[in-house]
Amino acid sequence: MPPMSSSAWHVRPRERWWLAAVCAVFGALSLTVVQPGLPLGWDEIVYASRFAPHGPGTPFSAPRTRGVPALIAPVAAVSGSVVLLRCYLTLTASLALYLGYLPWLRAGAPRGVVPAAAALYGSVWFALFYAGAAMPNHYVAMGLTCATGCLVRARRGWAALAGAAGALAVAALIRPNDAVWPAAVLLAAAPAVRGRPCRPHPTGAAAVVGGVAAGLAPWAVEARLRFGGVLERVRAAEEVQGGMSPRLPLGTLKEHAAALDGPLLCRPCDGAGIEWSGAGWWLLVPPLVGLGLRAARREGRTAWGTLPLAAAVAVAVPYLFFMGYAAPRFLLPAYALLAPVAALGVREAARWARRVRARHVLLPLGGAIAALHLALQLHQLTLHSRIQAEARHDWQRMERVLRAHGVRPPCVLAGTSATIPIAHTAGCRSTPAHRPSALVLRRAALPGWASAAGWRLHRVPGTYNPDWHIAVPPPTAGTARTRGASGAARTPPGAAVGGGAR
Repeated sequence: MPPMSSSAWHVRPRERWWLAAVCAVFGALSLTVVQPGLPLGWDEIVYASRFAPHGPGTPFSAPRTRGVPALIAPVAAVSGSVVLLRCYLTLTASLALYLGYLPWLRAGAPRGVVPAAAALYGSVWFALFYAGAAMPNHYVAMGLTCATGCLVRARRGWAALAGAAGALAVAALIRPNDAVWPAAVLLAAAPAVRGRPCRPHPTGAAAVVGGVAAGLAPWAVEARLRFGGVLERVRAAEEVQGGMSPRLPLGTLKEHAAALDGPLLCRPCDGAGIEWSGAGWWLLVPPLVGLGLRAARREGRTAWGTLPLAAAVAVAVPYLFFMGYAAPRFLLPAYALLAPVAALGVREAARWARRVRARHVLLPLGGAIAALHLALQLHQLTLHSRIQAEARHDWQRMERVLRAHGVRPPCVLAGTSATIPIAHTAGCRSTPAHRPSALVLRRAALPGWASAAGWRLHRVPGTYNPDWHIAVPPPTAGTARTRGASGAARTPPGAAVGGGAR
């Protein structure tokens, strides 16, 4: 097979407009299907409540970083409007998608490959769902993709090196654990161009190290001030996340495959089955990446394919083989890094179909597969947007029942692990307390101490997730329940206050 001509890799200004068009469609689809009025999710509440308009504040645990609050600060600091925040985030997510893949146009991509890569990544339902969300994964994905594109260029000027450093700094600031391992791959590769062996590149290495260090600095300072040190913060984060240890590969792969059609957080994933209508596109990734690697190697640009593949593996391995639960968004950085290679594979498959004179059959077949994929992804997006809207409105339903039984701010809630978003919605605190104003329970019996003190359970009607109850203490003359239920019995130290599925 003759090698592709160098003109096939020439940058064309029109490509930027195609990439911009893909990013605009990405944002428009997200705003159309995922209504901007969707209530904030649990993690979003934690980030947004750093700002007074979205108060009261909620606990900020060790795994969380200040990157997402910094991202949403321009809007969240001045307005409590969820619609405004989601519109702003959708705009920033679309811009991040453009900036993430823009360097690949200068990295010698053939015509149409970079817009196709952005479309491949942006077509999966959870990328569209989180476009308007105050969540870290999309921005980490774009930071890593941008940095890789800057470093894989055959000619790296100061602009490319500064872009790589800045992109890695953003990724590390937002989610350090996702940025460190791919950055190590980029540092080790340093990178190879035009098929030459990888050799250390001082300026490239400085860009990688400097960018990651800049992003990690705020996290390290906070670790020292709040947790006593970096190692102490890492240990505290592992406790919150359930620890990380080697897992059986088949089991973890099955969990992530099962999570491709939801739920948003598969924790635990016991009994979750794989729906091939949602996970079938996984089967296309290896052959497309293989074709892309072959095309890049034939042109003498091996690093163009191998570097993003290695970085994708580095970011995916901890989630696939060391974490005991799954979520579709965890692998967004890996999908984003693989997208340029897979898009090159799509182009190679189309070229092969033309060469064997089967384009009248194979090209329409490929188009049908792409249309079916997009239809299935939009179906999943619509389905999960509705599910999340109903589930998050349960918090408002519980707030109304709490108000009906006299629980009003200032107040303290205890109960299930889902107390944090419920308490925030009700204007209460969810910190551990010996005198909670009320308990929020789901499929759990009233604790013995509360039953002995005369607390009563009240069902929350009309919830999307069934079996929610609140428990309130008996009214006591001269006692205000809103002041912490001072008439309630003191919870014995270490006593359980109920449980429930997150």
